[in-house]
Amino acid sequence: MLTNPSQLIMRNHSLISDQSVLLLNHEGDSLAVELSHSSPQVGALALDYHHHLGLNNQANKQLTCHFGHRWPQPDKFDSVIIYFPKAKNLFPYLLQLAAHHLNIGGQVLVTGENKGGIKSIAKMMPAWFSPAHKIDNARHSLLYVSELMAASAPLNLNDFASQYQLQTPQGELTICNLVGVFSESKLDLGTQLLLQHLPQLKGRVLDFGCGAGVIAAALLKAQPELQLECVDINAMALAACELTLKANNMQAKVYPSDGLAQTQGQFDAVISNPPFHDGLQSTTQIATDFVSASAKQLAKGGQWQIVANGHLPYGDAIASAFKQSVNVIASTNKYKLYRQRG
Repeated sequence: MLTNPSQLIMRNHSLISDQSVLLLNHEGDSLAVELSHSSPQVGALALDYHHHLGLNNQANKQLTCHFGHRWPQPDKFDSVIIYFPKAKNLFPYLLQLAAHHLNIGGQVLVTGENKGGIKSIAKMMPAWFSPAHKIDNARHSLLYVSELMAASAPLNLNDFASQYQLQTPQGELTICNLVGVFSESKLDLGTQLLLQHLPQLKGRVLDFGCGAGVIAAALLKAQPELQLECVDINAMALAACELTLKANNMQAKVYPSDGLAQTQGQFDAVISNPPFHDGLQSTTQIATDFVSASAKQLAKGGQWQIVANGHLPYGDAIASAFKQSVNVIASTNKYKLYRQRG
């Protein structure tokens, strides 16, 4: 199955027929595989690790897949396809990345759903691209095309980073953030509740859904001896976490994981403000799976602490996974802080 934006690309396949093509921020479908049947070279760069895993096992002689915030080779392509991001401030970065991998005269195709912010594209095109023209509108999605007119500015990740000082219960931290990553210049209430009640930890600790690295930096500020591992599904979040750790002269292992699938072994502690915020059926299932998987990887006597929206049904999942009563150690009118022992 192709997503609606991908179907729009296929409707206009003649624009890229027999061309080398790079997909940026691709979705969880098989468009790259479809294009590889008629293109000499297709590259697919996923910023979502789940999307990468779904496509990577379909790679072939014409299709190369990568996960990360940039393409690892200095390849040039005839066309670049950008999926307009949910976080609009990520789009200028994707445009500059596209320009970095196009020859002058190469084209960029931008596709996205009508309600996803793509209609503002005309105001967002940098000087080195021609004005974006809408060429199709179908399946609740839009498709724009533009041409690279001149060489772009050098691609520098730091140009898309912000930095601020953050007061936490563990002390002042320097937080680095990147476009496309949720972060506030103040401590969000859920993380604040979690950090106000951090227990003394030891050994190997997992920060699940690390984001820009606020919790990771706080943990290491309090206990620099911890063997900390930080995982996230988002490439920009992982890059931001690494920048935050570097800015605070801290070290941790930072890597992508789809849930806990790419983590290994037992942890002495699992700490998280997990990125599950709504009450949708799919979100509830993801949250339940996380509780079950993290309980299995918690060492005997280990500590498990997460903060979550109070309306999400964590209680039953925690009771089932840990085979013990649910321990809510603190709460507000919006959040609950859970702590369990392995």
